[in-house]
Amino acid sequence: MPFPKGFLWGGATAANQYEGGYLSGGKGLAVADTLTGGDGIHGIPRKFIVEMPDGSRKEIFGSHAEVPGGAKAIVDPDTYYPSHVATDFYHHWKEDIALFAEMGMKCFRLSINWTRIYPNGDDETPNEEGIQFYINIFKECQKYGIEPLVTIYHFDCPLHLANEYDGMVSRHTVDAFTRYARTCFERFKGLVHYWLTINEININTNFMMNGVHDHISNQQNAEQARWNLFICSARAVVIGHEVDPTNKIGLMIAQMGSYPYSCNPEDVMAEVEGARDLKWLYGDVQCRGYYPSYKVKQLERDGIVIKKEEGDDEVLKEGVVDFYSFSYYNSFPMACKETLDREVGNMTDGNQMRGLKNPYLKASEWGWPIDPTGLRITLNQIWDRYQLPMIIVENGLGALDTVEEDGSINDDYRIDYMRTHIKAMKQAIEIDGVDLFGYTPWGHIDLVSAGTGEMRKRYGFIYVNMDDDGNGDLSRSKKKSFYYMKKVYESNGEDIE
Repeated sequence: MPFPKGFLWGGATAANQYEGGYLSGGKGLAVADTLTGGDGIHGIPRKFIVEMPDGSRKEIFGSHAEVPGGAKAIVDPDTYYPSHVATDFYHHWKEDIALFAEMGMKCFRLSINWTRIYPNGDDETPNEEGIQFYINIFKECQKYGIEPLVTIYHFDCPLHLANEYDGMVSRHTVDAFTRYARTCFERFKGLVHYWLTINEININTNFMMNGVHDHISNQQNAEQARWNLFICSARAVVIGHEVDPTNKIGLMIAQMGSYPYSCNPEDVMAEVEGARDLKWLYGDVQCRGYYPSYKVKQLERDGIVIKKEEGDDEVLKEGVVDFYSFSYYNSFPMACKETLDREVGNMTDGNQMRGLKNPYLKASEWGWPIDPTGLRITLNQIWDRYQLPMIIVENGLGALDTVEEDGSINDDYRIDYMRTHIKAMKQAIEIDGVDLFGYTPWGHIDLVSAGTGEMRKRYGFIYVNMDDDGNGDLSRSKKKSFYYMKKVYESNGEDIE
């Protein structure tokens, strides 16, 4: 049996894309609440509406766009914001968890919304109604034998901390996060045993993710925010182990597969350097507890001096993670400047990143390369580098689903995607000997796309009746893939055909 007994089969969501309940139950505003929808197929980006220091308003386009210093993101009453309702887990949680149990899920990855616990991010006392909301969810999961896997911070920087303190550039935000993390560990003790500190930490130094202004033009800001994120993660690990030594706490990285574009040594070296910047730095720091030499040298060359506080280096060493979690959707070839200049028209997107097209791979309707073998390669690379247990906490296919006249949704394309990626996991365990203990595919129930704000870009095995403009009754129904995944889960991965 390739998949170990007790393997955590499940699904994954994020509060700002799934929960809804905008300002309900004492919740405050997060940056995600100020980000509009977009149109990924037609290249229309999401946007922020901001107030400039002179009182004028400006539209900032792109979820990764640079918001200038002094600008404050606002909620415009005449604009539609998909996160405000999302797919409304806030009012459907009992129904949804029952569906998860019916599908055979043993693990439910969700995130806690920081502003549901601390409405401004830095309040002196937590919002008890928000805490009780999550207690109810965790107890409902317990009822069905579903293990919660909780992300403490998933793309929902409190708007107050973003507008007033420049988000994760500020140590004030680090201290606010520390209080928030402690509250989570203490108040949910015994209900949650598996935790992730910061979602996709390697794509997290911009305004959308962490409220950081001028993250492109000001490298000092970006590097300081990166350091502060590492300190947040390490502090969370230390506190989590202190509150409950049985807690298992992991990192979370957007783990793009990467290859040299050719066997040209310059392309090979470009992949080495690119992979360090893209992913390995973040694992090296959180698994080993210090900045690797290649990063230290880069900061020296760039003249960047990170502002540290007393004890930072020690907490980084003490706060190394127990396991390695990651998202995997696609891979990209990497190349030297000469090759990139020659292939500039040969680019595509994937999980909020852009890279060269791979002629050996097919792509999704949104242009994301589909590379199941890359997942097996990635599992081997992580295992060889860190020798830590792993769990894949995001993986899936965003696609246009058609509801037939009889209400059925025949998403065979999604089933094919899941089958080939599960087969790659099976090979990595059975043939290569990697230590993989769980799999929670992304958006097992339909939710709002982080990159584009769309509903029609669906990942779920459970369909939610909601469109890009917020129309729909939010009813739930089962896609064909629901029954496929149920078969996989109940057979512990034995039956994947």
